[in-house]
Amino acid sequence: MTTTQTTSSTATEPVISPFLKAIVQQVRANDPYGTYRNWSDELLLKPYVVSKAQKREISVEGEVDPITKGRILAFYRAIAHQIESETGLLCQVVIDLSHEGFGWALVFSGRLLLVARTLRDAQRFGFDSLDKLETEGDRLIQTAVGLANRFPEVGKL
Repeated sequence: MTTTQTTSSTATEPVISPFLKAIVQQVRANDPYGTYRNWSDELLLKPYVVSKAQKREISVEGEVDPITKGRILAFYRAIAHQIESETGLLCQVVIDLSHEGFGWALVFSGRLLLVARTLRDAQRFGFDSLDKLETEGDRLIQTAVGLANRFPEVGKL
């Protein structure tokens, strides 16, 4: 007689979008000491939600915090990952950020620039909600996939 145990993870963990899962993967991939290994996905995504009141409290006078830089990098790497999944093109991410919080975020494949975003007040990087985070990420991904499909020969160079 054999018994089979089934566990349902849907009761304890809410379903999140592929883009938000990609962000979580990027955060965990850049965790050299395994600190985030047992953290829930929601807990890892929590720093991306910054209300307008919280943004006003964050000073833009000082340097950009390394943790905030890492959050920005994980966001754009997740976008690159999703573009790679949908197009098969190898994508690279470049973040050029000054100590004052100004700069660029670029996602490119070959010679094709897929995403080019100006970063301003990077100290205050965040979104009002997870829905807005997902919407912005999906919008950037769909625009980039459209470009990659329109100019596939440039992306493969």
